[in-house]
Amino acid sequence: QVQLVESGGGLVQAGESLRLSCAMRGIGSTSLAMGWFRQSPGKEREFVAAISWPGRSTSYSKFAKERFTISRDTVAHTVDLQMGCLKPEDTAVYYCAGRASQAIANEERDFVLWGQGTQVTVSS
Repeated sequence: QVQLVESGGGLVQAGESLRLSCAMRGIGSTSLAMGWFRQSPGKEREFVAAISWPGRSTSYSKFAKERFTISRDTVAHTVDLQMGCLKPEDTAVYYCAGRASQAIANEERDFVLWGQGTQVTVSS
């Protein structure tokens, strides 16, 4: 069973950047399509970005398309989310997620593995 462990969250000011990382650990295939989701207080979890295996295809939500970049290191088994020009509305718990497939997807129901989440707080 592959486990997903996020890191890199924290408190930043509006306009700054932050890089989240997701480490895939444990026994099992890591040749999975991966994604990032987020959940703000009082809101449902929403899609942020996704990347196929081994990384030729990416997908972004509208709010992430111009400011965030998803990437993966197939040797180190990590998936990163580089976030730029952060806004207070980006404040959320960010979750790494994995599919049981190499094909990209952007619906929560298409992902079967989830990390514990990492808090990102953007102050104004």
